[in-house]
Amino acid sequence: MFRFGALWMAVLLAVACASRPAEYAAGSYLPPTSPDTLIPQPLQLDTREGVFVLDADTRVTWQRGNKDAQGAADLLASYIDRATTQTLVTAQVPMLGPPQGGIHLTFAGADKTLGAEGYQLDIAPGRIVLRASERRGLLMGVQTIRQLLPPPGTAPADMPIALPALSIRDTPRFAWRGMHLDVCRHFMPLEFVKQYIDLLALYKFNTFHWHLTEDQGWRLHVPAYPRLTEIGAWRYGPGGRHGGFYTEADAREVVAYADARGIVVVPEIEMPGHSVAALAAYPQYSCTGGPFEVATTWGVFDDVYCAGKDETFEFLEGVLDHVLAVFPSEYIHIGGDECPKTRWKECADCQARIAAEGLADEHELQSYFIRRMETYLNARGRRLIGWDEILEGGLAPNATVMSWRSTKGGIEAARHGQDAVMTPLSHLYFDYRQSAEPGELGATYTRRTIDLERVYSFEPIPEELTPAEARHILGAQANVWTEQLKTPADVEYMVLPRMLALAEVVWSPADVRDWTAFRRRVRAHYPLFDAMGHNYRRYD
Repeated sequence: MFRFGALWMAVLLAVACASRPAEYAAGSYLPPTSPDTLIPQPLQLDTREGVFVLDADTRVTWQRGNKDAQGAADLLASYIDRATTQTLVTAQVPMLGPPQGGIHLTFAGADKTLGAEGYQLDIAPGRIVLRASERRGLLMGVQTIRQLLPPPGTAPADMPIALPALSIRDTPRFAWRGMHLDVCRHFMPLEFVKQYIDLLALYKFNTFHWHLTEDQGWRLHVPAYPRLTEIGAWRYGPGGRHGGFYTEADAREVVAYADARGIVVVPEIEMPGHSVAALAAYPQYSCTGGPFEVATTWGVFDDVYCAGKDETFEFLEGVLDHVLAVFPSEYIHIGGDECPKTRWKECADCQARIAAEGLADEHELQSYFIRRMETYLNARGRRLIGWDEILEGGLAPNATVMSWRSTKGGIEAARHGQDAVMTPLSHLYFDYRQSAEPGELGATYTRRTIDLERVYSFEPIPEELTPAEARHILGAQANVWTEQLKTPADVEYMVLPRMLALAEVVWSPADVRDWTAFRRRVRAHYPLFDAMGHNYRRYD
């Protein structure tokens, strides 16, 4: 049984608005949130008369013996605890149907047509029932309830909470709903990474793309290659020493934290380019032998992994062995972008590889590199994903393309029968400034402006694709590069509230999108950001 502590009945706060239910229980607190402020917008939502009163007698229950339902119930209990500053204890019950007077999470009676992440939520005056056919669906439904709760620290301590009666049937439009974070240009603390994941969960993203290696820093400790973090994790420039890295325990903690919220962590280990930090630690895997220093400026550098030495592949396979042991994700991101061919053209080993493999040029050498790494990953039950440059010289047979320069890479992949994730810089680069105003964060970085409305206008499936080709578009993702974002507060400012627009793009049906209505709903989430202490940009 869970307890709310001493919640005494008090006089109802006389605050009302058009979006609130016409009737609610006297003496209960009605949160400022409501069904018509949910983001992303559910597939189907019907409001009803009355409210469910969350009070000292309420229990959060789940099917007896079902650990997946228990995990979702515990997560929901933690959110209610945070929203009400009270302590909760969950309880399991026999599978005899939902009990009256509580919140019940169950797989029984779920609509399987809603898929793995779909859910049904029924809030009635007597009880709340959350149903799903799989664990991930329960976790998505938990986030819907979370949005209906008061922002943390805002509810009167002596009042029960009134949640409006409703019925929701919901399922996502796309399977890949992603947010990316570069922790290489500027290192982000472990606790912030977890806070970032919690934000993703709130808006039903299911993929966290963790960019862990770059020219400017290597961020994952690999026991077999300790110099990667002893040397590669640190750079020395005008601002002094900068860097940091995540231990294996840190990485496993992030994976577990994300998994408990229905999010998969996709690690990125850059190759063959953007590898100066690794080469500073192990210069023998370059074409020239070095020496190198971890990059202190931004840009694209000529020194990349040597594609002609077998030792290079043995090194990368050793790194990936550790990555696979830590990250259970189906996809492993290998980068593949912005790889200059300058060193390869001058390298005797690379030219020998081109001749031995019958390759036409250095572009086909890059394709050889990617295909070789894909074969290694496929043999271990994983799938390779890379930026759209992996199309150059011929796409690896099972690779998934992340289309960033435009949507053309995704279109090309789909037309060849291979999967793609749309993440074009025209709409989904959240390190780009949000307005043309002087002093806007990111203004010195790019002239391109990507405001909230532009993100909301993005359509992941290009019109030129046939229905069969369109099925290869897995979804979309926003990228957050941190050349100009030095602190967690900077990152928050750039993703909030733009990530809410993407959340609706990838979850809700395309035909329900309404910019005017969405803009009103976004403003309703500002009190939540304030209560959670997030830095964000106001669109008023």
